[in-house]
Formats: sequence, C-alpha cells, structure tokens
Amino acid sequence: MDHVDVLIVGAGLSGVGAACHLRRRCPDKTYALLEARDAVGGTWDLFRYPGVRSDSDMFTLGYSFAPWTAPKTLADGETIREYVRRTADEHDVTRHIRFRHRVVKAEWDGRQARWTVHARRDDTAETTVLTCAFLYACTGYYRYEAGYTPHLPGQERFAGRVVHPQHWPADLDHTGRQVVVIGSGATAVTLVPALAGRAAQVTMLQRSPTYLLALPSRDVLADTVRRLLPPRLAYPVVRWKNVLLATANYQLSRRAPRLVRGLLRRAVARRLPAGYDVDRHFTPRYDPWDQRLCVVPDGDLFTALSDGRAEVVTDTIDTFTEQGIRLTSGRELPADVVVTATGLELLALGGMTLRVDGVDVDPARTVAYKGMMLSGVPNFAMTVGYTNASWTLKADLVAGYVCRLLRHLDRSGTQVVTPLAPPDGPRTPLIDLSSGYVRRGVGQLPRQGNRTPWRLHQNYVRDLLLMRYGRLTDVGVRFDRADSARRSPVDA
Repeated sequence: MDHVDVLIVGAGLSGVGAACHLRRRCPDKTYALLEARDAVGGTWDLFRYPGVRSDSDMFTLGYSFAPWTAPKTLADGETIREYVRRTADEHDVTRHIRFRHRVVKAEWDGRQARWTVHARRDDTAETTVLTCAFLYACTGYYRYEAGYTPHLPGQERFAGRVVHPQHWPADLDHTGRQVVVIGSGATAVTLVPALAGRAAQVTMLQRSPTYLLALPSRDVLADTVRRLLPPRLAYPVVRWKNVLLATANYQLSRRAPRLVRGLLRRAVARRLPAGYDVDRHFTPRYDPWDQRLCVVPDGDLFTALSDGRAEVVTDTIDTFTEQGIRLTSGRELPADVVVTATGLELLALGGMTLRVDGVDVDPARTVAYKGMMLSGVPNFAMTVGYTNASWTLKADLVAGYVCRLLRHLDRSGTQVVTPLAPPDGPRTPLIDLSSGYVRRGVGQLPRQGNRTPWRLHQNYVRDLLLMRYGRLTDVGVRFDRADSARRSPVDA
C-alpha cells in the first residue's frame, strides 16, 4: 500500500497549484495527486463549448508564482488549459499525478494518525488504496458528470438536438442553423456571440436578466507595465491593481447597490441600438453581486445583438414543439439546436465520503474553519475559491496555509491538527450567492459561523493577513500528538 505525506485530490487549477506550493515550501514532503479524468486542467479541460473563456482576469486567476504572459487578460479555455499543463510540467508535478483515479472514500484512523483513501480506477474498474498523513481536496464544488437541466415540457417532441454546454458534442455543427440558448448566466453570455458567427440566428432565451459588464480582453495598463518593468515586478503590480479594483467594485456594489445598478444599466444602454428595452432584458430584480457579475469581453454579445445576428428574449417556456419552443406569451422560437445553459449541480468534495474514527462525516453538519477545513475532521483541507473574485486568489492562500500548518506540525512535534466548531452563534451557508445552482445545492456544503476564524469575508486583503501572517494556534483549532487518546469531535 502506497503512503505519502500529502494526498491531493484533483489535478485542476487548484490541485496543480497546491502541488506547486507544496514543492516550493515543503520540499521534504512526499505527495501524489489523484485525478478522476485523464488530463490535467479540471474545469478548463472539461468545458469545450464554443467561446469558453474566463470571467476573471488572468493576472489574478493565474498562479502567484507563475506569471501570466499571454496578451489577453480575459483568456479562452484552451489557453488557460495549456497554462495549467505547462505549470504542472515546469514544476515537476505531472509525474506525481495518477489519472483515472476517482476517490470514493477516505477513512481517518486516529490511533495511526493517517487517512486510508480508496480510489476507483475508471479505466480498469479496479480499486486502489493509498494512505496519507494529510488529505487535501481540490475538487471544486460542482458535479462533473452532468450539469443542471430543469424539466422542459414537451422536449420529447422536439425534432432537433438538445445539448448541455458542460458536455459539448464534438460532432455538433451549427452552421446555418437556428439556435436557441436557454439561460442568462456566464455560459449563455459566452455562447451566444461565439455561435452567432456561423449560425443563421441565435436567440438567448432568459427567464430573467443578469447584470453584464463589458471589459476589454486586453488590459492596456498591464501591457504598459509589462513593457516598462521586468516580469518579476510587472506581474505583482498588475495583479494587485486588479485585486484592488475588483474589491472596490464589490464593496461599492454592496454599499451602494442603486448607484451601481444605474451605472451598469447606462453602460449596457450605450452599447445597444436606440430603443432597445434595456429594463426588460438587462435589468435584474436583484442587486449587483447578489449573483456573480457576468463579464462580456470586448462587448462581443452587444455587437452580435446590434448586428442582428443574435436576439435576447425574456419569457418563459410553455412547451417544446417539433420545430422549436412555444413561449408563455404565445410567440414561437424556431430552432434546429437548443442549448440548455441552465447551470451546474453542486457536489461536495467531489462526491467522496469521509469517515473519522468510525463515524461518517456529513459535510453539511460541519463548520468551515477559515473556509478551508472542516470542524472535527483532522488533517484535512479543501479549496473553495472566491465567489466575488478570481478562484485562484483564495486557492493560493489555502495552499500557503496548508504548508504553514505542515511546517508547524513538524516544529511542534505534533502530528494532528483538528478544527473545532464555534461554541455558539448562527450558522450560515458557506457560499453567499442567490444564484440558482447555489440555492439548489448549498444545503450539502459545510456551514460557516458568524465570526473569525469560522467566517469567510470574501475579501482578499483580509484573508491575506489572516492566512499568510495570522496565528496558526487559535480558538478554532487543536494540535495533538499521534498517540493522543482524544477522539476527533466529528459531531461538534
């Protein structure tokens, strides 16, 4: 049975970053990565729909230790996937990845102070068992096997093709066809202009609008800074500029939502033809950042709408017909292809189960410590990125904190670190968004408390101070020797 000091689950953006941090900061630790799929990249390898790209700028979505050098700051999926692969190769991480290993369960034995991890080989159906001293889940929080598709009345009558963007068919040719994209989130906003280049017509059918913000795909200031400064200086300068701008945007949205709502509405109106019904199609009922803001690179969606190659329809579905979709208003949308850009399904810890000293762990009954560990679960960490900023900003902080913990265990002569649940106070959802995919699945995720260190602030500067420079020993965590008789309080 193989044993490593740290076992990382997932070889996507977070997992590769975690391994790189581990190699740089804890070079004496042995490690391995288990990846369910057959390639590096995670989300960026899975999603292959037309136009797939990042909503976050690559100076903050990129790793802190691997400067982003490509021209576009809002990059396409293939470029991001190659960046993750190249980083894994350059930091000698790739050879530590075991592909087609889907982690099914992990069991903690307090007497031995180690995890026993069971993984199913998707290529051979065999079970592989490994042990580790520290288990690190970099699995994201949504289900890879399938996206969310609501009940669509009459779909069985439709003579065309229905596809979900999460598993885009390689053989789908939409050239010269009528395409209806159901949804109004980031995926729909990306798909519509990408499909409009070859389709006869693309219609974005939305039940309700989403806030949109047009940004240039290239950062002029970043280009200037990179031209004037060496890469090792330019990258952190641009990174911090973008962090502070994003933080200011979010804070202003939360403190003065009416002002930001008006600014966003006017910005959209300026990009659309006169007379376009901005209030109906682009003014949501909720406040900015109650749901994640959708970025439109170079205003490509608005260009497609202005050119007549695409249309936004705000309505609800009455039923599918053989030739398309009939709406509640009575209008019929002709369609050869219907794309259900209707969201994701949440999945805690990639679907693996945890068991601590013979007791099953229900993540929904745990409280997250610093947004990265579970109360009562020893020697375990997980990566949950920001909802209001780049995922990797938080992933980098978590990876750095894990390395700090590992070094502290060595220095203190202890082997076990266990987060403790807060003694009292309200418990709230870990993800504070009103998006549909969050509302549907947030109940299966850990909760958070009402104060530090059990509460997330969605603020990179605060988290940086807490996780990079804050105390490792506080009221929320306990350190023990491996021979301690105390059992882990998984039901805390």
